[in-house]
Amino acid sequence: MIKKLSLLSVLLVFVMIFSACSAGSSSSSSDKKVTKEKVLRVVNDATYPPFETLDKGKMVGFDVDIMDALSKASGYKYKLVNVGWDPVFAELKSKTAAMSISAISITSDREKTYDFSNPYFRSINEIMVPKDSKIKTAQDLKGKTVAVQQGTTGQFAVEKVLGKNNPKIKKFKTVNLAIMELLNHGADAVVADNGVMDYYVKNNPGKNLKTVGDENTFEGEFYGIMYPKDSKLKPVFDKAIKKIIDDGTYTKIYQKWFDKKPDLAKLQAQK
Repeated sequence: MIKKLSLLSVLLVFVMIFSACSAGSSSSSSDKKVTKEKVLRVVNDATYPPFETLDKGKMVGFDVDIMDALSKASGYKYKLVNVGWDPVFAELKSKTAAMSISAISITSDREKTYDFSNPYFRSINEIMVPKDSKIKTAQDLKGKTVAVQQGTTGQFAVEKVLGKNNPKIKKFKTVNLAIMELLNHGADAVVADNGVMDYYVKNNPGKNLKTVGDENTFEGEFYGIMYPKDSKLKPVFDKAIKKIIDDGTYTKIYQKWFDKKPDLAKLQAQK
């Protein structure tokens, strides 16, 4: 009787262990499924054409198309939410958003607080001035009033030339407001990313503006998708970025918005 009871007890233990393992396996699989089906909150600042802007209430732009392609390549669903520039950083820091794609330059300072994907766009700051302006280089900005978007690498680039707390650097919430300041003669120049500047000049020929490059002063930079620290999504979307570059999707989107082919060699060299 004692032996039979012991045997029965052992069998019951094995049944319990097997059931627990099965439940654990099922739970793990379920968790993965839930994670995959979860709609990711992706935040941006939709005031930065041609990367992201609102057109009759609909969000459009290079970054919007890239995010759509990455969603298909990764299998993750997403919702793109326009929150503004500063809130982008606040949301990722507090982890209320999964990621941001918003023409965000990868910098060593930002990498202290956030994770970034492999680069998906190469950019460089440029100077926008009236067509009759004598400003030809970044050094010509000395003594001039320069409008920038606050908290961007355009601001940081101008500060390296004019000094960090120079009162002649006017900071605005959006690049569009900075450009309006130039048009209203409140600034001599605007400094921002070349993609935005070239797009504005091309689409507003009546404003009599031009762009001036200075690669000797302004260093090239790269945009990346930004995540909270230690995000598990980074390797997933790095793989998706590689996929859309390799299959030609990236080039098609780039040509749609910039009318030229991307320099994939420089982009991929920054991994």
